Amino acid sequence: MKKIVLVLIVFTALAFTKRANVNTTSVLINAESQLLINGKTNINSFKCEFNISQIKNPIPLNYEVINDKIVFTNTKLILDSYCFDCGSKGINQDFRALLKSNEYPQIQLRLKEIRKSKTNPLIVTALLELHIAGKSKSYYTPLSLDETDGICVSGLLKLNITDFDLKAPKKALGLIVVSDAIEIDFLMNFREGKF
Repeated sequence: MKKIVLVLIVFTALAFTKRANVNTTSVLINAESQLLINGKTNINSFKCEFNISQIKNPIPLNYEVINDKIVFTNTKLILDSYCFDCGSKGINQDFRALLKSNEYPQIQLRLKEIRKSKTNPLIVTALLELHIAGKSKSYYTPLSLDETDGICVSGLLKLNITDFDLKAPKKALGLIVVSDAIEIDFLMNFREGKF
């Protein structure tokens, strides 16, 4: 009799438990999108552009709205480090060596949550987790939204390569030194897609 009462209590508790409302959709990244990694040396600057056509579309989105934020589950953008073009074969090789591309050929950018601004509806703060060379680090970054034609998200994520235990290369017997600070500059155009 005690077992039956216990089972009834568990089922009753489960019946009144509020379940999370998980939404599922997918998005397609348009060819007009841009993703750049900007860096500097003690002599000049460099820019590495990702070939957007190499992104595997559509990208699944699983999310739930909790109060003033949207929480995402397993929503990620996978970037092949060999799809970055830094302008010359030598800089491309240095860039891939810096990222340890032979051992870790992919960079993952995981969207964890978005919070709306209380003062500006065109600004959100995103929590992004970046996975490079076997290390992960999370960053909060402001993003600008434009929903005129689909969804356009732009932002600038500043980070330090030492966060990922990466060491900036030195060239020309140490005369040219790459800065530890880099920027990920992106302008992503999305539209809802189908699997």
